[in-house]
Amino acid sequence: MNNTREVEVVVIGAGQAGLSSAYHLRRTGFELERDFVVLDHSPAPGGAWQFRWPSLTYGKVHGMHSLPGMELEDADPARPSSEVITEYFATYERTFDLRVRRPVEVRAVREGSGGRLLVETSVGDWSTRALINATGTWDRPFWPRYPGQETFRGRQLHTARYPGPEAFAGQRVVVVGGGASGTQHLLEIAQYASATTWVTRRPPVFREGPFTEEFGRAAVALVEERVRQGLPPKSVVSVTGLPLNDAIRQGLADGVLDRQPMFDRITPDGVAWADGRHVEADVILWATGFRAAIDHLAPLRLREPGGGIRVDGTRAVADPRIHLVGYGPSASTIGANRAGRAAVRDIRRLLAETNAHTREEPAVA
Repeated sequence: MNNTREVEVVVIGAGQAGLSSAYHLRRTGFELERDFVVLDHSPAPGGAWQFRWPSLTYGKVHGMHSLPGMELEDADPARPSSEVITEYFATYERTFDLRVRRPVEVRAVREGSGGRLLVETSVGDWSTRALINATGTWDRPFWPRYPGQETFRGRQLHTARYPGPEAFAGQRVVVVGGGASGTQHLLEIAQYASATTWVTRRPPVFREGPFTEEFGRAAVALVEERVRQGLPPKSVVSVTGLPLNDAIRQGLADGVLDRQPMFDRITPDGVAWADGRHVEADVILWATGFRAAIDHLAPLRLREPGGGIRVDGTRAVADPRIHLVGYGPSASTIGANRAGRAAVRDIRRLLAETNAHTREEPAVA
């Protein structure tokens, strides 16, 4: 029996980018369940925020931008961001009656029949004319490989499973990574660990002064250029550098943020450099970032030789039915909002053109 359901648009993911897209679909006349559906693999509202570590309080979050149509107001900066933002997303879904389907695992998106896409999931299939992919990066933590890694007798973990600083009490910890997460982890852990070592592939760049709108646009433009070339996107932070705030200044003054070059190999009891230097460690914490969670799009063969999907705005250049929001330059919270609006605008245009060619009546006003 064929249980495939037909809609105009499928939205995959209900984080910032997915909820923004759903909001703009409803606002422009698409009817939920009839014209579009939102699928999310997480067990509850909150996107990736629900999995953040407890010590990441809302006050430590860099530039959380409200979702369209409803401000995030009066949030306690001392509360965990996982609580604040999860509650906000849940309220948002109820307020705009978004009725996200969860938990739903999207297994593959492939070519369907009649010019449609087939979205195969753990709860059945959907046939759709357009797809908004808003799956983010949290499900694809990046683990670099180094010689000897399998021989290490201590514990290795990634930011995605960071339990908070208390778990490292009395231990010797090597933190790998020069981004915002790596520095935050290090500053916290140093208060509990018996010793910390910070290693990065490149010297960290600390940015003085305010993050102006002009500076932000220039940074986003550099990331956007990569995805236009079909290269894997880099984070905006990799372009902007790290803000030199009071906590960073104190960490530099205390010697906690004493950056060392990347080690060459891992030993059973630590890490070693080619010059003979060795640091003993009980834990290696990989704060090495994430990659775009887009493996379910593999059947569509959208990847370029450079390894990324070439995107113009939010539209996949190889297939105008596919829009990637929260990808590359739109990975920030404000960028995700704008990308959701832009994707819906382009999809409306695409569906209108398709209807005109097939002489069908449009499904939405």
